[in-house]
Amino acid sequence: MTAKHYSFGMLFLFITVLLAGAFVVNKSDHTESEGGERGTMSEKLNHLIENEPKLQGAITGISIRDAETGKKVYDHMGNVRLRPASNMKLLTAAAALAVLGENHTFSTEVLAGSSTANNQLNGNLFLKGRGDPTLMPEDFDRFAKKVKENGIDMIDGDIIADDTWYDDVRLSPNLVWSDEHWYYGAQISALTVSPDKDFDAGTVIVEVDPGDAGEQPDVTVTPDTEYVQIRNNAKTAVSESEEELTFNRIHGENRITIDGSIPADSETVKEWIAVWEPTEYAMDLFRQALVREGITWTGKVKTGQAPEKAHVLYTDKSIPLSELLLPFMKLSNNTHAEMLVKEMGKAVHNEGSWEKGLDAVESEMEDFGVKIDTTVIRDGSGISHMNLLPPDEISKLLYNVQDEKWFGTYLNSLPDSRKSDRMAGGTLRYRMDNLNVQAKTGTIDGVSSLSGYAQTESGGKIIFSIMLNNLLDEDDGPGIEDKIIEILVNQ
Repeated sequence: MTAKHYSFGMLFLFITVLLAGAFVVNKSDHTESEGGERGTMSEKLNHLIENEPKLQGAITGISIRDAETGKKVYDHMGNVRLRPASNMKLLTAAAALAVLGENHTFSTEVLAGSSTANNQLNGNLFLKGRGDPTLMPEDFDRFAKKVKENGIDMIDGDIIADDTWYDDVRLSPNLVWSDEHWYYGAQISALTVSPDKDFDAGTVIVEVDPGDAGEQPDVTVTPDTEYVQIRNNAKTAVSESEEELTFNRIHGENRITIDGSIPADSETVKEWIAVWEPTEYAMDLFRQALVREGITWTGKVKTGQAPEKAHVLYTDKSIPLSELLLPFMKLSNNTHAEMLVKEMGKAVHNEGSWEKGLDAVESEMEDFGVKIDTTVIRDGSGISHMNLLPPDEISKLLYNVQDEKWFGTYLNSLPDSRKSDRMAGGTLRYRMDNLNVQAKTGTIDGVSSLSGYAQTESGGKIIFSIMLNNLLDEDDGPGIEDKIIEILVNQ
């Protein structure tokens, strides 16, 4: 071999080895990235988004910020408008704290329209609601007792419900019609009732207990009210069969129909069903309470407006907003969100409507640096599929509210993954064990979202907003979100 050929052969061998080494290095890097065990946070998140089968064909919006500086540390379609579902409540809660204040309460008044003589009220008795979503059946017993304590045994007039503190539009804009009989689609009134301390205002609890196989199950309604009627078409099936009960309330009526079957060995099946016209539902409970107190009247039980000169017999105050935020945010209570919107409209514009209330919300969002011109806000709860928010604007809000004096209350209202108690862990109590996450969940058809705060393994704090839209099954969302959060906190 000549020196020339030898030199060329050595050069060829050197280049071959170099390329082979480069190929090995690149392959190694590629494998590490795909495995998700090594690599930067961004690489791991990108890999998850690109390779998660349930995200194929869906839209994934993610915005992550450093909680100390507000600087974005990761973005994936963060400026794209997406349906937020109940992440909309993050805006509503912040606006309510800013507009109404932590100590805001809702009141309910018992009013006399005329004078009393010889244990007789010579005129109408009024029950005026001012938006309290926490009134329960026992409160109406107390109202009746207060009437009695004011020396009234007889009312020469009507019993009148005054719900004019808010307008008479009962259902939020763009509510899906099939949602209106469920507790999360309940009608909004300034005078309403909650059946238990979850404070799902405007609903009754329907419980179904199995009988013997082939027989009708037993059905009870809480509270005990004649305002709703039950049509029980259900049957008790053999033990160990599948429970197939359905509940429905006809539009415009208060007849609840139960169909299907319940196994003989089943536990009680319980559903919260929204009533039609919650004001009249409240008045049915007040009517019953008056009767139990031995109070009679000559007129009718109806709705109307109390005169300004009416005499106050009793004023009831709700828990403060700081406490109401717990069932509102922890349990994602839609009714609370919409009542807070109307209350803000009343406070700012003296009109308890969605239009004026959402004007107040948008104004507060602008003060918090949120670009309202890139959003669509149609309600306070997020139940509407017309709401559109970019993840970037939610993460920006969560960063900016940290400077507010009420931020501790706001943060405490968020579901906490470290807490197992229902009113502490909320909708995160069965998710992300051992991770320090406080965040608001959200779910509507095809949509899952999660936005809030997380502590990283290195001791830092991050703000995140994750919105998954156009999922084939929204129930797939939480598992994907939890994987994303695990990547975030392990950096």
